[in-house]
Amino acid sequence: MAEQVHVNLPGREYVVEIGEGLLGQAGAYVAPLLRRPRVAVISDETVAGLHLETLRAGLAADGIAMEALLLPPGEATKCWDALTRCVEWLLDQQIERGDVVVAFGGGVIGDLVGFAASVLRRGVRFVQIPTSLLAQVDSSVGGKTGINTRHGKNLVGAFHQPSLVLADTSVLGTLEPRDFLAGYGEVVKYGLLGDAAFFDWLEAQGPALAAGDSAARIEAVRRSVQMKADIVMRDETEQGERALLNLGHTFGHALEAATGYSDRLLHGEGVAIGCALAFELSARMGLCAQEAPSRVRAHLRAMGMKVDLRDIDGELPDAEALLALMGQDKKVVEGQLRFILARAIGDSFVTGEVAKADVLTLLTDALA
Repeated sequence: MAEQVHVNLPGREYVVEIGEGLLGQAGAYVAPLLRRPRVAVISDETVAGLHLETLRAGLAADGIAMEALLLPPGEATKCWDALTRCVEWLLDQQIERGDVVVAFGGGVIGDLVGFAASVLRRGVRFVQIPTSLLAQVDSSVGGKTGINTRHGKNLVGAFHQPSLVLADTSVLGTLEPRDFLAGYGEVVKYGLLGDAAFFDWLEAQGPALAAGDSAARIEAVRRSVQMKADIVMRDETEQGERALLNLGHTFGHALEAATGYSDRLLHGEGVAIGCALAFELSARMGLCAQEAPSRVRAHLRAMGMKVDLRDIDGELPDAEALLALMGQDKKVVEGQLRFILARAIGDSFVTGEVAKADVLTLLTDALA
């Protein structure tokens, strides 16, 4: 039996199903949503090569036909050109408002396809089938969709909740170790922002989880998703508390921009480094004990993850330039950068009360 997390948004309720072998049972889960037995699937070439036929067979078992569009893998696909390609293809497939679009891939595909579904015919339903750890624990849940522009990440998009999320943890076994650990950056984030006991659990179970322990993986995904769902139900459109989910992201997004959204730095790696920096800034401002950032870094190091700016290959711009990139963040309010800082592990908060000089000093030291 799959584990379930319910996202109870009035009128837009959905279930996140978490477990092994869900692709092969996809038809049983998707069929109740359909008015006619067909779906349009958008995926990337890497995921499709590994898993598309399993999904096709899982849908066919319940008499559901599928057409598929395959896009190039990678963050660069979250762009205007790919959005146009998705929407035009869906129109070519004569997808109607009563039909369902399936986003089958990692966070890039989920964000892009969810956005395409939100604008197609002013909104069609879509199903998230996330295939990366990052997408399973974070981006597939909560209805944030969007693309990147030359100005920065996720600056164009919509809130559009999925109708169902199928998180098949068995597909995580086909991830490259680096991609798995990048997703783990988002898992750690949940413990750091609001659940110290979960962080304790990760310190104990992290190595087993990375090594492929099925039960540990399901539990990590379930706890992460439950935490995100609870926050989204209280603050769907990020007016307040939901901003906590961006712990590490203000730094991380700037680092991603600085590295050209390339393989030099994966999103989850940027988040992990960003969490370490956010805790370091918190400690320097006297908000939390110095042991907290030390413990964060120690755990990330123990997992074999990127922790410092020097772990990023190649040259980075100077501190001033990184700060300027942070200014393009979606969390800027009235020109004021907003940070998620911490009083302790498991106790974070949003604030605009951070002196730019403090951030500059932190980045200068981190670059040294």
